Amino acid sequence: MDLKILFSGVSSACFELVNTEPYYAPEKFKVLLDGQELYECESNVFSVFSLIPDREYKIQAKADGFEAEAYFRTKTESCCVDVRSFGAKGDGVTDDTQAVQMAISYLPDGARLLFPAGVYLTKPLVLRSHITIELAEDAELRGWPVREDWPIVPGVITDIYGKELYFGGFEGNAIPTYESFVSGQYIEDVAIVGKGTINGNAREGHFWEDVHSFPVERARLLFFNRCKNITLHGIHACDSPSWQIHPYYSDKIGIYDVFISAPKDSPNTDAIDPESCDEVEIIGCRFSVGDDCIAIKSSKIELGMKLNRPADHHMIRNCLMQFGHGAVTLGSEIGAGVRNLSVSHCYFRGTDRGLRIKTRRGRGKNCRVDEVCFENIKMEGVLTPFAVNMWYSCCDPDRHSEYVWSREHLPIDDRTPYLGHFHFRDIDCTGAEVAACYIDGLPEAPVEEVVFENVRIDFAEDAKPGVPIMKNFAEPCCRLGLYFDNVRRIKLDSVKLTGVEKEAVVARHYDELITENISEG
Repeated sequence: MDLKILFSGVSSACFELVNTEPYYAPEKFKVLLDGQELYECESNVFSVFSLIPDREYKIQAKADGFEAEAYFRTKTESCCVDVRSFGAKGDGVTDDTQAVQMAISYLPDGARLLFPAGVYLTKPLVLRSHITIELAEDAELRGWPVREDWPIVPGVITDIYGKELYFGGFEGNAIPTYESFVSGQYIEDVAIVGKGTINGNAREGHFWEDVHSFPVERARLLFFNRCKNITLHGIHACDSPSWQIHPYYSDKIGIYDVFISAPKDSPNTDAIDPESCDEVEIIGCRFSVGDDCIAIKSSKIELGMKLNRPADHHMIRNCLMQFGHGAVTLGSEIGAGVRNLSVSHCYFRGTDRGLRIKTRRGRGKNCRVDEVCFENIKMEGVLTPFAVNMWYSCCDPDRHSEYVWSREHLPIDDRTPYLGHFHFRDIDCTGAEVAACYIDGLPEAPVEEVVFENVRIDFAEDAKPGVPIMKNFAEPCCRLGLYFDNVRRIKLDSVKLTGVEKEAVVARHYDELITENISEG
């Protein structure tokens, strides 16, 4: 078994056991660093911390059934400074904003700012380029509890020469928002690492109450706008005012072995929402949140047409999605499209949906979703494993308009989205309840192709009815099989359904349906 180095920074490193098992390793193993045992691990992705910069190490993963090893070298740094040297108290009572922000601003390139154990209470912080932030074990960066003290950031401004400069937005629009708790604007080469916590403290700040009454949209926990080479490793991110981690029009984002949590009833607390980004890796992460675990976005039609920046080259691997509306969601704000998405070796447990694609008329002609591949996935207790919806009825003032819900074949124009090729292979689902899959395209713009290969879906004996997708006039169903409407080409190869209530396959308005080795238990 091979051992892959995912990330090596100045004081931490992350590794991945290469095998066919989703998220969990074939058996528990011991992690050894230079021959010294550190701990036991059961997941394919694991980490080591408190390393010395610019030093070579040997890492080993040992079990009865396998052994893997690799050599790696940590990066160099210019200095490492304790944040308390700038006056931070870390007592959970003192306002440490000025001390922490001064430390971030003053340190030289290549510096590491260390937060020892303690609770550092601050208002929103702004990062700079070429720095590492390390949160030691039992260190917590906690959001200021008075919402009115959080600054407001414009979504876009125009400089004196007429050039537009973008600073943020929410749900696909460049609009004012509360400043995110930790943010970076037009920066590069930043790492946030460690075993500590970044806590948005949203409940204390009343960010989850009467959310539609605020003067502007809510803050994110971690927000990166027009940034490059950003790494998050090992931290626990929790209780954001809204989305937890939001890379925005950024490149080369790596998120490794991060745990992201929020209460199940917390509004819009998506875990990771990369928007119009290129080259995003999300590997070895765990999620338990109040909305989608991962939601890939590329803005609504206005920015999708104006900037035309698709979400491209995203890789999601060896992650554990527990609870949330969707495990991996595309949309609904995908006005510039999504392409080249790979999701593999993941475990979805207790989410409403597994794959969830949300779009509708009005997202625009640049909303082209293509080359999406899910493989080697295990789902447990996912109500509807596959949901592809071109009739999404939430968000936006016109969501209940006839233009959105009409089943007539409408003219294709600049507002019409496109869904291309989707491949699902080597997937095992147990405890489904609502539908095995529900894929509903537009009459004028059918989904191009859907391929299922080696897929097994078992329904729970006590399954309860539910709505498989969010659309106008949606009707509840229970133990519905593979449902397709307005899909040009459907290929089903080695698919087994157990406990389906009626027909295994329901297909309407298609050009080609290929079925090979379809069985019912």
